[in-house]
Amino acid sequence: MKGILFSMIEITPNEIDTTALLESVSSPTCGAAVLFVGTTRQFTGERETEKLAYECYQPMAIQKLNELRDAAMEKWEIEKCSIVHRVGVVEIEAASIAVAVSSPHRVASFEAASWIMDRLKKDVPIWKQEHWADGDRQWVHPPTEKKSSEVIG
Repeated sequence: MKGILFSMIEITPNEIDTTALLESVSSPTCGAAVLFVGTTRQFTGERETEKLAYECYQPMAIQKLNELRDAAMEKWEIEKCSIVHRVGVVEIEAASIAVAVSSPHRVASFEAASWIMDRLKKDVPIWKQEHWADGDRQWVHPPTEKKSSEVIG
């Protein structure tokens, strides 16, 4: 059985309510609900981060998030999927992205959430700017994000 279309797809300048997000995928027919929360870390490699700032082209970003949700629901046996991304300034330890997925069994939820995150970083027009503790600022290119030495300005 393929998933029942349901989601909370949102881009917000506000703090992400992870409890509400997890509740949005709750279902009596699902034995698994996975919640991934991406937060601002203090260090990227050797550099200290002060905060992050996100910008997006919202109409296209919402469309792409919906497409990712739909594709994940086709690929795995998922009942519900919600994605919320924050824009604006995101302080250290605060959530910038949250993905919640529910399915009858855990493997589908874990795999789908991981796949959504990987695709989101590549396909969704949301841009991240690192604000370093030394006062420098740099835009991060998603495919090279994991290697701090490849951060581009």
